[in-house]
This record gives sequence, structure tokens and C-alpha cells, in this order.
Amino acid sequence: MVVATRDRRDSLGRALDELAALPERPPVVVVDNGSADGTPGMVAERFPGVTLVELGRNAGAAARTRGALAARTPYVAFSDDDSWWAPGALARAAEVLDAHPRLAVVAARVLVGPEGREDPVCAAMAASPLPRRGGPGPAVLGFVACGAVARRAAYLGVGGFEERFGVGGEEELLAADLAAAGWGLAYVEEVVAHHHPAPRDDDGAARRRAQARNALWFAWLRRPARAAVPATARALRAALTDPAARRGLADAAGGLRWALARRRPVDRRVERWLAALDRA
Repeated sequence: MVVATRDRRDSLGRALDELAALPERPPVVVVDNGSADGTPGMVAERFPGVTLVELGRNAGAAARTRGALAARTPYVAFSDDDSWWAPGALARAAEVLDAHPRLAVVAARVLVGPEGREDPVCAAMAASPLPRRGGPGPAVLGFVACGAVARRAAYLGVGGFEERFGVGGEEELLAADLAAAGWGLAYVEEVVAHHHPAPRDDDGAARRRAQARNALWFAWLRRPARAAVPATARALRAALTDPAARRGLADAAGGLRWALARRRPVDRRVERWLAALDRA
């Protein structure tokens, strides 16, 4: 288990309690993104069996990569500081990965809040138009990070999450890079994760801003011009009515030189899949 956290001491404590109660008893690595609320001290005091990695800064989603480097198991399950796994889910994910040696990621069914509402992303993954090719479930090119179990070697082999993406839509780039490297990703409904996010003061504007930025960066990092140009047009249209999208567009423009310098479009096979998702 790899858990990335920042300034969420209380919710992290609950998440670690839930993980400690799992029948699989997974070893847990907590990666702290420079918390200032006493999170590292709480982990050290209450959970002495947890491996704690203190970054001293906010690396966003890339903190998960530091956690994967510290792990010693062939598979790594990710949680956020407000999420955990259902009993038996990790064992089932390991069985699936054992049975499918070219599978890099098991994307779980994510249930949100005490009422267990299914995350809308799950319906999209279940209805994926991508060719299944004998996998354990619908093939996907995206997932919810706090509901993913990854093959550690595959994850680290493509570099993990990109630090500049922060948190918010960071999964798309990683999924495309895994697919381009020949790995599969599949949605497996019987693998279940729970997510209990706290209410957001900004109505999710900060996440929408990051998602808008990252979607545009992804387009110019990995898509051909015939796909990146329409993606840019969509971002411009969204910016007309959504202040968060407008700020995300400005952020993306500020990092465009960085994205273009690292531009590496995916091969035709993966681009066909991405185009199919665009049409879905």
C-alpha cells in the first residue's frame, strides 16, 4: 500500500486504521508531501509499523512514485489520505495480476462516501469501447488513482506519475505511457475501493483547474496535432464560461514550452484507442 498525503492528519488516521484492519495485512508506505499539521508525528506515534517517507515538499501525485520505490512487493496499491480498500479487494487484484502477466493496472470500482455511491468514472470504464483482448475486464486508458493496483515494475518502468501534473487528471498520461510500452490496463468491478472525500470549500474549482491544465498538457505531450488542436479548441471554449477552466488554460500556456520540449506522441495503435475514447 502506498498512501500519499499532505495536511490531512485526521482523515489519514482513519484511512490507516481501515487499511490496518484488512485481512491481507498489506505493508503500508506513507509518503508525506511536506505537511505542516503534524501528520508525520501522528503516523510515527500511532502507526509504528508503517514506513514513513517525508519529502519535505509537495510533490503531488509523484509522491506515489517515491512510495513505490520504497515498496518491496511486486504489486502496489494506491490510496489517498481519504480512501481505503474493501476487505479481499487486494487479494483479488493480486490474483488478477498473477493471471495476466502483461497487465499493469487493475482499476477498481470506487464507492464514494458513507452511502457508497459509485464514482461516475466507473460507469465510463465499464462501458469502455477499447478492445478487451482477453483481459480480466474492460480495457481502459484511465483510472481513479486511489482505486488502482499497479504492477510495480511496469509503473516504475515508465517513470510513474509526472510531478508537474500535481493532483487532478494525472492518471491519463501514466495510462497512455503504460499502453505505449505494451502494458494493459483493465477495469475489474469486483475489486472495490472506498473514497470518503471531505467537502471542498471551492466547490472543486482547484481540481477542475488542474484537470483543465493537465488535459491540455497531455494533448501536446502525447497526441498528434490532429488531436491536440481540437483539444486546445475545446479548452478555449470551456474557458469562456468556467473561471477554473480559464485559469487552467493559463497554467497550461505557461508550461507549454516544457510540454513541447518533452513531446513524444504515442504510436498509432494507442492513438486509435485514444481517438475511440474521444468519440465515446
